[in-house]
Amino acid sequence: MINEEKVKLMTKLAMYEKTEGEKYLPISRYYRSDYIGLALIRNFFVVTIGYVLVLLALGAYYAEYLLNNIHRMNLIVLGTEILVGYAVIMAAFSILTYIQYSVKYYMAKKSVKKYYDMLTQLNKMYSRTERKSRTAGRRR
Repeated sequence: MINEEKVKLMTKLAMYEKTEGEKYLPISRYYRSDYIGLALIRNFFVVTIGYVLVLLALGAYYAEYLLNNIHRMNLIVLGTEILVGYAVIMAAFSILTYIQYSVKYYMAKKSVKKYYDMLTQLNKMYSRTERKSRTAGRRR
């Protein structure tokens, strides 16, 4: 005998696994600090590479000026400005990354909790039908 409630619940679970679950289930396997930490490490490398590429592009654009005026420039001040700019950009992107991945982790946990609640509900349904079939088998 087919239990319609079980089928509906299993369908909901399968739909979740194919839609939201593909995005949220892998996230839920991490601790919050690990998930955000990995995002911040990735952010460090991406921002550093991006900053270096922008510096190289600006250097190439102003190459003639730089070559003609390098002897007049205060290179220590220029280096300090580059490092301060890098620190500001890194701090800004790190804060944004922290916020983004904290929200993403919270949403994943909330979504996966509903999924686990449905799994628990399905497990209870199976337990009930199993108990019923065992007690019916003993009566014979």
